[in-house]
Amino acid sequence: MASTPDPVAEHSAQIPDAANAALPGHLLRALEWRTGMEYVSARLAMRRIAGWPQGDGHPVLVLPGFLAGPSSTQLLRDVLRQLNYRVYDWGLGRNMGYRASMRQSLPARLHHIRERADGKRVSIIGWSAGGIYARELARAFPDDVRSVITLGSPFRGNHEASTAWRVWRLVNRGDDASEAIAEQALSRRARPLSVPTTCIYSKSDGIVAWQCCTSLPAAETENVEVRSSHLGYGHNVHTLSVIADRLAQPEGGWRPFRR
Repeated sequence: MASTPDPVAEHSAQIPDAANAALPGHLLRALEWRTGMEYVSARLAMRRIAGWPQGDGHPVLVLPGFLAGPSSTQLLRDVLRQLNYRVYDWGLGRNMGYRASMRQSLPARLHHIRERADGKRVSIIGWSAGGIYARELARAFPDDVRSVITLGSPFRGNHEASTAWRVWRLVNRGDDASEAIAEQALSRRARPLSVPTTCIYSKSDGIVAWQCCTSLPAAETENVEVRSSHLGYGHNVHTLSVIADRLAQPEGGWRPFRR
């Protein structure tokens, strides 16, 4: 008698193994130079991008990656404003890694933005390490967050599977930094969120292992693959199109992404 397939087991088998993920190879690291081409391509596509689905004016908070600042997300924020969103930088300058002060500053920024937007819930986009902060902000304040989109954010599995790991450890010392990478903190970060979440990843990412940028399954959580460099997520046309599609969904009407 043939056994009935277990859909849960089949789904689990498709989850990328993030715990044993390895650093991107030398070739992928070398290909990060293409971020310049991605930026130029996005600039040339601005007229076409203007025809993408328009937003409903709700606020969007954008968090930069490690060692990056507001200038790195400028094109992304320009695109979102063009598509009728109220867009905000995170307001903390260059991202130098985890700081204990973020426990107060990021929630304060979130609540300030919601107040300025007449109480509308805020969508949060986080690039790389910025996506880790975005997720934890949404985990702590789900009633204030409409959706979360992460761009190559290694929030699950082997946290050392990144070419930036040694630099992060060099500039992040002390008890607060150690607490941020403790087993309990890593386990918490890997748990899916209760708000609609889109985890964007690229198998050609030359900075972090793509497996670590994918989520475990949940009701309103999805992993979406794009073709992008790590340094180009925020100005890669493919990535921008996914972001625009996800943000344009009506609140309370989440559906999985369809190409």
